Amino acid sequence: MQNNHVVIMAGGVGSRFWPMSTPEHPKQFIDVLGCGRTLLQLTVDRFSGLVPISNFWVVTSARYKSLVEEQLPDIPRSNILLEPCMRNTAPCIAYAAWKIKQRCPEANIVVTSSDHMVTDVEEFRRVITKSLDFTATSSAILTLGMKPTRPETGYGYIAARPDDKGGIKSVEAFKEKPSLSVAEEYLRAGNYFWNAGIFIWNIHTLEQAFRSYCPGIASIFDTLSPYFYSDDEQAMLNQVFPTCENISIDYAVMEKASDIYVFPASFGWSDLGTWGSLHTQLPRDNHNNACVGDHVKLIESENCIVHVPKDKRVVVQGLDGYIIAENNGTLLICKLRDEQRIKEFSR
Repeated sequence: MQNNHVVIMAGGVGSRFWPMSTPEHPKQFIDVLGCGRTLLQLTVDRFSGLVPISNFWVVTSARYKSLVEEQLPDIPRSNILLEPCMRNTAPCIAYAAWKIKQRCPEANIVVTSSDHMVTDVEEFRRVITKSLDFTATSSAILTLGMKPTRPETGYGYIAARPDDKGGIKSVEAFKEKPSLSVAEEYLRAGNYFWNAGIFIWNIHTLEQAFRSYCPGIASIFDTLSPYFYSDDEQAMLNQVFPTCENISIDYAVMEKASDIYVFPASFGWSDLGTWGSLHTQLPRDNHNNACVGDHVKLIESENCIVHVPKDKRVVVQGLDGYIIAENNGTLLICKLRDEQRIKEFSR
């Protein structure tokens, strides 16, 4: 357990959840579910006991430093890694890996997003434990694949081969977000899984993958390594990080690597990427309405999602399929089917 580490990527701006989520206070730092815990805190909660608190790492934007410190006071300050600019997930993961290796040369690492939802935490913990056992003794890269429950067009997919190592399968291919007809084919085939963006690997495998497929990024963090855990680390990072290639870990490594496996799992996962996905995850009334807020009254309305601060009194009458969200004096009333236009509305 002492070698187990979790890297939480928490730098996104959550623009599709405006006005609840803003660039100054994005969704990972918000109690989106109305449960008293933010998405970032819930992410840490579900890894509790699997990883020592000293082995949690949060990679985020420099402007969110105080939010992370406030919400996760037990995490060592040296484990909060502050990106000076956005460079996608590959540089983010490399930075954490190079820093972890200096302290723990035999580290076994889970990489996860900070803004996902898991409803079956016990099953999640079982899957993570088995995954860490698998990568601790192999050079494989492991990713989690969610067993699809519907022909979803908003997720990428992982095609698995029929081989099986205790429920873990080798990856045949990664697939981009499909059309509805293709997603229906994937569902019928039975060997396609949603790409949850959760990766497990040991530090040697991770480092070698970067050196093989992203030597430029590896070289940048080799240069930075002498400054880790020193007073000069942030200043040096601010100089070299913007020179990193802007590339996701999927394109940088996952789609190029050969020894890669998928663990098909089912623990009530959602990436909570849109208001629509949040609507499906929240408790709903007999008219398919979902509400977060203590003083919300819905009359002759159905298929709506309402998300307002606890002290706001809201009455909605006669709406079907709408988002009603308020935050800091900004009110959004938008058709749920037009949620992809919210970035446009927020300008």
